[in-house]
Amino acid sequence: MDRLSNTVRPYAWGSTTLIPTLLGVAPTGEPQAEMWMGAHPGAPSRITRTGAADATAAAPAEQALTDVIAADPTGELGQAAVEKFGPRLPFLLKLLAAGAPLSLQVHPDLAQAQQGYADEEARSVPIDAPHRVYKDANHKPELICALTPFDGLCGFRRPVEAAEAMEALGVDSLKPYADLLRAHPEEAALREVLTAILTADPAQMADTVTAVAAAAERIGGSYAPYARAAHHFPGDAGVVAALLLNYVQLQPGEALFLDAGVPHAYFGGLGVEIMANSDNVLRCGLTPKHIDVPELLRIVRFEATDPGILRPEASPSGEELYETPVDEFRLSRFDLSPGAAPVDLTAATPQILLCTAGAPKAGEIGLVPGDSVFVPAGEKAEVSGAGTLFRATVVA
Repeated sequence: MDRLSNTVRPYAWGSTTLIPTLLGVAPTGEPQAEMWMGAHPGAPSRITRTGAADATAAAPAEQALTDVIAADPTGELGQAAVEKFGPRLPFLLKLLAAGAPLSLQVHPDLAQAQQGYADEEARSVPIDAPHRVYKDANHKPELICALTPFDGLCGFRRPVEAAEAMEALGVDSLKPYADLLRAHPEEAALREVLTAILTADPAQMADTVTAVAAAAERIGGSYAPYARAAHHFPGDAGVVAALLLNYVQLQPGEALFLDAGVPHAYFGGLGVEIMANSDNVLRCGLTPKHIDVPELLRIVRFEATDPGILRPEASPSGEELYETPVDEFRLSRFDLSPGAAPVDLTAATPQILLCTAGAPKAGEIGLVPGDSVFVPAGEKAEVSGAGTLFRATVVA
């Protein structure tokens, strides 16, 4: 197995303290939003292997995990994973630390991603154009597991509940939306109101958002997050759109699965996130970035859903699995006790092991919080000691 050297992404919404606190280092004062573990071309992890040294170097050279996998896909990923997902690691594992709200967003399913990507390629839309929607032809289901208290939005409320949430604020300009939510069947009501919010006159919407923020600040409690969102994104229609969604608070160890078509946003906290290896995001608000309203309305699933907070299922081996309906990733957790027998994690699929507490060992590699290792398919993987490890792999 190989110790990973990982990149921390300094997105503006990132917390300045959560990742440094986990790593046991002093904050720099700059936002540290995500630490990426895997083989995403945007910021692949790096490893150092004996035998990879330049002839003139005193120590082995560091290599990008993307290059290591490309040189021997079957050896690194296993035959079954290559046959099912191609010659690439199909997931990206992250530490995600939100100090401010992330954009309200939704992801396409696989067929929608393939169609959208092909369409933009056919129209020669530059891949780095600000209005480009589909960066690749893959879907992006994702799972977030809280390491600290973590809050956000997930899925639509029932229309009557959304109407009640709007009416409780006492903002006159929200009344037409509340009336529509009460007047139509679920799908039509949610579609019509989200469309009206995203296509409203910007100046009028800015006034509405200002009024919503003041009312949310005054009421507090479960409305406080909307005031916080408005503080970060003044005048943004996403603040009003957020009232249509379920507000969720996770405790450490709890998780959310975000499937295709489900609108969501993260507000704050530290978590372990895993997703299919894709960059396809359609934004609904809480962002200065491009919003493609027609395409967004095509992708969103206009149905009320229970957020479905996940708690891990324990097995006799001590593995606690977060069940999801996708094959590109499988996330589980081990709480290792002092003096317990080592646990054999050897598998025919590629794995990344991430330490989030304690000082366990993966093979002969000692780990502390924030450390991670890549385990090629079929390689011996035994963990021991005391601490918490997350295990990311695939279903192949």
